[in-house]
Amino acid sequence: MLAFLGASAMAKTANEIREEFLRFFEERGHRRVKSSSVVPDADPTLMFANAGMVPFKRVFLGEEVRDYTRATTSQKCIRVSGKHNDLENVGRTPRHHTFFEMLGNFSFGDYFKADAIEYAWELLTGKMGFSQEELAVSVFRDDDEAYDLWRDAIGLPESRLYRLDEKENFWAMGDTGPCGPCSEIHFDFGVEPGCTSPICDPSCECGRWIELWNLVFMQFNRDESGEMTPLPRPSIDTGGGLERWAAVLQGHRSTWESDSFTPLISRASDISGVALGDDPEKDVSLRVVSDHARTLAILIGDGVLPANAGRGYVARRILRRGARHGVLLGLDEPFLYRIADKAIDELGGAYPDLEERRAYILERIQRDEERFATTLSKGLALLEDEIREAKEKGQSSLDGQTVFKLYDTFGFPLDLTADILVGHDMAVDQAGFDGAMQAQRDRARAAWVGSGDEAVAEVYGRIAANVTSQFRGYEASTWTSRLVALLVEGKPADVARKGDEVELIFEETPFYAESGGQLGDRGVISSEAGRVDVRDTQKPVDGLFVHKGVVVEGEIRVDSEASLQVDTLLREATVRNHTGTHLLHAALRKVLGPQAMQKGSLVGPDRLRFDFTHDSPLTDDEIERIEDFANRWIEENSVGTTRLMSYDDAVAAGAIAIFDEKYGDEVRVVSFGERSTELCGGTHVEATGDIGLLKVISESGIAAGVRRIEALTGLGALEHIREQEQLAREAADLLKVPLGDLPSRVEKLLAERRQLERELEQARTAQRGDAAGDLLSQARDVDGAKVLGARVDDVDAKSMRAMVDDLRNRLGTSAVLLMSETGGKVLLAVGVTKDATDRWKAGDLIREVAGVVGGGGGGRPDFAQAGGKDASKIDAAIDKFLSLCGTS
Repeated sequence: MLAFLGASAMAKTANEIREEFLRFFEERGHRRVKSSSVVPDADPTLMFANAGMVPFKRVFLGEEVRDYTRATTSQKCIRVSGKHNDLENVGRTPRHHTFFEMLGNFSFGDYFKADAIEYAWELLTGKMGFSQEELAVSVFRDDDEAYDLWRDAIGLPESRLYRLDEKENFWAMGDTGPCGPCSEIHFDFGVEPGCTSPICDPSCECGRWIELWNLVFMQFNRDESGEMTPLPRPSIDTGGGLERWAAVLQGHRSTWESDSFTPLISRASDISGVALGDDPEKDVSLRVVSDHARTLAILIGDGVLPANAGRGYVARRILRRGARHGVLLGLDEPFLYRIADKAIDELGGAYPDLEERRAYILERIQRDEERFATTLSKGLALLEDEIREAKEKGQSSLDGQTVFKLYDTFGFPLDLTADILVGHDMAVDQAGFDGAMQAQRDRARAAWVGSGDEAVAEVYGRIAANVTSQFRGYEASTWTSRLVALLVEGKPADVARKGDEVELIFEETPFYAESGGQLGDRGVISSEAGRVDVRDTQKPVDGLFVHKGVVVEGEIRVDSEASLQVDTLLREATVRNHTGTHLLHAALRKVLGPQAMQKGSLVGPDRLRFDFTHDSPLTDDEIERIEDFANRWIEENSVGTTRLMSYDDAVAAGAIAIFDEKYGDEVRVVSFGERSTELCGGTHVEATGDIGLLKVISESGIAAGVRRIEALTGLGALEHIREQEQLAREAADLLKVPLGDLPSRVEKLLAERRQLERELEQARTAQRGDAAGDLLSQARDVDGAKVLGARVDDVDAKSMRAMVDDLRNRLGTSAVLLMSETGGKVLLAVGVTKDATDRWKAGDLIREVAGVVGGGGGGRPDFAQAGGKDASKIDAAIDKFLSLCGTS
């Protein structure tokens, strides 16, 4: 067995490893690119970023060109869904986590295998301190070039080189597209005594090997037939898990023992009073809560809030699974937020957004823990009820739908439900659970299907490889430029004629393309031979401005000169609304606090819409204060300024960066005095006074923890106020009172109406009492209890319930059924006094009775309601009730 040399001489902290990795490649001409959000940018095929190459996917596909050909990153990754579903393994295996950091270096058609291999070996054996004897390399079985480089250029003996098959050492982006062999670098802990494999190569799962780094050589394009052709510009994509590097360099086999997790596990142990190592099952729970709290900090920091669907559903599952493991540790108060606080201490240096949003992240986790505490107790009660009913029916397993409901709604892991059932000598209906789980996955997958036209996207990609558009709309609304590409109904063409729907691409344009929430410009494009009405402007590929419209006169040809004229009235209205969103954002943060972060926006000429994080509806007072701040700043008439800065300098200077927005290394900073400074590529007013007025017209909730404000500016806001005034005047005229007396007059009318409703209800109650008195004589005696079934037509559900309650009270120990036909439909209500529910259960009775009239329903043991369709069988239904109660 090789000596395990991950000893103190090599010990480095995870933060040191990350920085040394990035600096190593930065010194070798790579651009250090900050981690993107875990929410992939414009990629509907992924729920979360799960690898370091995800932010560069469009670059590898040739759909995006950046101003660098080498990059290095430490990318935040989540693996809890789809192919890489690690959630149920977390805590029970040495190296599964829901969140991890992927170290990587990338070449976009720059260097290839020789340099990638040399860089990797130099970093590992030089900078990181590994010895050659500790490392082994696996290559794709047919990749002789890589094998020779490792053996001849690096000097790795053949005893440390392994040829493995496609499953282990060949990477593909999909069934078709870029692909290539890979070389994986593994750390060798030495032969495991219990290993039964005669070869024990790096594909063996005995525990001897841990993969440190995967070097992907993207050199082929695979078509539908499976044939692979060489790419013209082969690329490099590498990835290594930071947590694994830290574990090995700190002398451990398990990532849980690395300093990525030990501070968090220690915090969990301090909170719970449970020491690591005392109980194997509690050790699992300590690891689970540490991992899940860390992941929640990342998810919520990137704007993914616990919810019922999509990414929010994953966040909710993680939080609930963590909370349940807290119960197993003896914790009955919120605690995950305290571990997340420690996670932010550890990760905040690498990801400053976590520090900035710490208070919001922790408050959100704590609140959702408190909410789940109630849900958890309900879930346990539901499980006990279901177990009792299953036993009464002689069942030895709990049906899969119920188990899935516990899993999906109450956050019960399957193994938790199974453990509880074992104590009742029962098992899980696994097939039923699997079916319900698959149905949920199918629904989730359907929610993530992309809607883009792939053929058109491919055309745009080819155009973008040769053409870029320069935006001139910051300084002008009219420009003359050459038409360089033309699409008619989505297909490339040289000429378009009257009536054709077209997409036009020019070398330069004043038209703003939709991005950052601002809608694209409209206007007119004219040449000597024709005219196009532009209905929209889009940017499907970075650097490509596409003017969408219809040829209304003559024709237009590629290579012709044209005059591009933006509709200035619409543009001016749009820029008022765009700057209005900046002031609104600043006002929200001033009134609600920095946790009010932008989650989305829409800016058009007619209105603005702004989505932001906040957990409760805004009060009227808060809305008024927000409007007051925004309009005060409008009156100040602060002049707008724009600066081009590096991203880091801009954020350091106080500029606000927006969730889910992708920024380059150089960003445009838009400021209005000291009131608002944001990173923004949109068009804006020259000074805040140009906005004129800002008026909030609605505020609503659109998702868990996300609110939406809609507002108007300028003449649109003034027109809205006039419309509201006109409505108020019309109401005052109808009531024949001055406008100032309208509120008091309406209040008086409402009071009079409430009094009339009370008098009407009193009359109805007296009528019901009389009707109930008439029915009492129909009650039958059954073993010391009263049973009454009767028809009372033209009674609504509320009145029927009141009558049932009255009859029960007056009859004493009893079971009562009332049925009514109203509007062709049947209403039923069954009431059973508490002292009779051991003999009759209202829910069971009503299911049987409602079936007679073609309906269904249910309820509690003491009261249940239902509906039906066949009024002709009401009498038969009453007879059924009386029979069930034992009257005949």
